Amino acid sequence: MPFSPRTKLLDWQPFRGEVNVRETLISLLGEAASTLSRAGFAEPRRLARRLVARALDLTPAELLGHPEQVLDEQQTSRFRLALDRMAGREPLSRILGRREFWSLEFELSPDTLDPRPETETVVEAVLRRVSDRRAPFRLLDLGAGTGCILLALLSELPAATGIGVDIVAGAMITARRNAAAIGLAKRAHFFVGDWGAALTGGFEVIVSNPPYIASAALANLPCEVALYDPCLALDGGADGLGAYRSLVRDLPRLLKPGAVFVSEVGLGQASAVAAILQASGLAIESCERDLAGIRRCVVARAL
Repeated sequence: MPFSPRTKLLDWQPFRGEVNVRETLISLLGEAASTLSRAGFAEPRRLARRLVARALDLTPAELLGHPEQVLDEQQTSRFRLALDRMAGREPLSRILGRREFWSLEFELSPDTLDPRPETETVVEAVLRRVSDRRAPFRLLDLGAGTGCILLALLSELPAATGIGVDIVAGAMITARRNAAAIGLAKRAHFFVGDWGAALTGGFEVIVSNPPYIASAALANLPCEVALYDPCLALDGGADGLGAYRSLVRDLPRLLKPGAVFVSEVGLGQASAVAAILQASGLAIESCERDLAGIRRCVVARAL
């Protein structure tokens, strides 16, 4: 029927409220991808999926299987806060306060380095050299940070015990919380100390991921690293090798004969670190490469 001034509009009432637009997963994914693309991120869609899933504690199946799921105001606010911070180049792990490493979840704090996937090369190098994973090894992690290397190893070695040492008290508080959360508090103990100076010997395995960035290179680091990782965990001195020269003094005393030392190294540092270890009396066994093909850790043994 054509409209005329005499047409009666049934049940019409003036709108007096506010439009309540309910967000869905798919709308947040689109918003995140668009925002991250404008901010200059590579692969914005992949990052958007990761951001939405992590910010809302969703599994990939939940995220992709229910794209029309309606979200409440609290979920939407949490997502947008995380998106704003990520667009400002804050790492997602820092936004969430946690990082997955070796399939375990680790709490982060301002006092700890954000664990990197390439550090798993250290864990792999140790496990390849363990013939009996049920043996009662003693492990030591020098510069333990979150405790990720030590706790990853203990998760694979059920009869082993370990000590983690770091000069930063706040890092050791975080590491203890991580050990408790993972269920390893009875086998992992964390102390504040200057490398291995206060410890006695008898370790079958010692690991380390010390600071190895040359001081002058710190200014050139990506802002995601420079602004959010603690400088003390990055700065390796004038040539990036200062920490290796310090910690190596304790190794001959702390390692059992035949015991293994595995340390992460920076790009192009493997030969120099191997020389430092060799000069201390250790035998160099290998330099292990990470998934990118970079020589990422040096493996040495006590004679």
